[in-house]
Parts: sequence; structure tokens; C-alpha cells
Amino acid sequence: MKKRDKRIKSIIPIKEKWEIDLMYIAGHIVAEILQLLKETLQPGISTADLDAIAYTEILKRKAAPAFKGYRGYPATLCVSINQEVVHGIPSSKRIVRQGDVVSMDLGVIYDGYYGDAALTTIVGNGNDVAIRLVDVTAAALDAGIQEAQPGMHLKNISAAIQTVVEEAGFNVVRQFVGHGIGKALHEPPEIPNYGVRGEGPVLKPGMVLAIEPMVNMGKSDVLMLPDGWTVVTADGSLSAHFEHSVAITETGPLLLTKLD
Repeated sequence: MKKRDKRIKSIIPIKEKWEIDLMYIAGHIVAEILQLLKETLQPGISTADLDAIAYTEILKRKAAPAFKGYRGYPATLCVSINQEVVHGIPSSKRIVRQGDVVSMDLGVIYDGYYGDAALTTIVGNGNDVAIRLVDVTAAALDAGIQEAQPGMHLKNISAAIQTVVEEAGFNVVRQFVGHGIGKALHEPPEIPNYGVRGEGPVLKPGMVLAIEPMVNMGKSDVLMLPDGWTVVTADGSLSAHFEHSVAITETGPLLLTKLD
């Protein structure tokens, strides 16, 4: 995800089939590792342990971490817990506990092309409201992906996400957005999680989008911690985050970061 910049208005890159094929490999690597991390997540593990696993697994697959060193980010994985929205920096001092809402965001580079995805899960047994937050955020991503159709407008994705979230009584984060992805981690266009149907550029086959709702249980406002990376809810409420990299094709959206 990236912080929104209203000054950015650039041409959206169109990928050839062979480029999307490479991004499918990158995306599959991301999906495999996120699934492994989800299965490994348990009370007592540190977020630094999760980061180390992610780094080792990326190298095993002859890929490179996309986040490590990006604009100075110090780790392979982003791990955001409870009121942390995105960009939580792994630490040996940050121990996962029973009932925590944990979001993990991972990117890789494979043969010059990027894959990027995120998921949120609850450690052990969560309370009903936390479970609903996670379920609604996942449903909002699905709704957005269904709107990623050739000939449709970009903001149809945004509006679909916003509708699902707000009808559930939650709020989307407005300061950070999804993005295009390809030979760079962040390409045009920006993809806000709110908007009006029929607005924005028309989607065309070959575009690849990282669609990622960030949803707060409370208000949409967020704050940056002094580490310069970790974004938290301003009111201390829980937050969830899901993301898929999606290619626009002649027949509809193709998920690049989903296990077969």
C-alpha cells in the first residue's frame, strides 16, 4: 500500500502476457509464504521470528524480498497487530498473544517483477466483533475484485469496497490506498478504498492492480508512530487489512496472489 498523493496522475502500464506470467509466479510465491506464516502464527512467537521465516522462504524460491530496504524499510515482512493498520516493523520484543488481530503484508521480486499481498488473521479464539471485522474486510476485498472488469471504471472497485465496509458499520482508511504493480512495487493508478461508481480511468486488459482494503473498527483516522513506519488507528480501535494483486484480462480479474 502507499500513502495517497493527489499530485500523481500518470499513465497506467499495460503488461504483456509474458509479464503477467512472471507476476503470477511472484504472486504464487507470496501466497505460499503468507499461508505458511498463517499456519505458523501462534501465541509466544515474535514478529521477528515471522520475518525471519519469510526471508528464508523467499530465498528458497529464488526470489528477493520487495520490502526490505524499500525507502529504508528495515524488514522483509510487515506485521501489524490490533490497532496497527499497516507497516508494523517486526521485532524480537513484539510477542504475539492469544486473541491478537494480526495483519501480515508481504512482497517479493521474481525475475524483475513484483508480487504483493496481505491477510489478517486472529490468533486462537477472537471475540465476535474482531472476527466480524476480519470477515468484513475479506468480503470487501472480494467485492472490489469482482469490479475489476475490462471496460469498467477504477472507482467501481473503490465504491464496492466502501459499501461493504460501511454497511457493516466499520470505516475504510482514507490516507492509504492500493496501487498498480509490475516492474515497480508501486505503479499508477492509486486505488482508494472509497469512491463513486463511474469515476476514474477505464480498466483495460493488461493492467495489474494491488487492491487492498484497510478497515478500522472505529473511525477512519490514522496516526504515524515515531518509528516513521507503523500506522495506527487514531482512536485505538482494531484494524484489518487484506490485499491481492489482480490482473485485468479480457474475461475478468485474474488473481495473481492466490494459491491454486
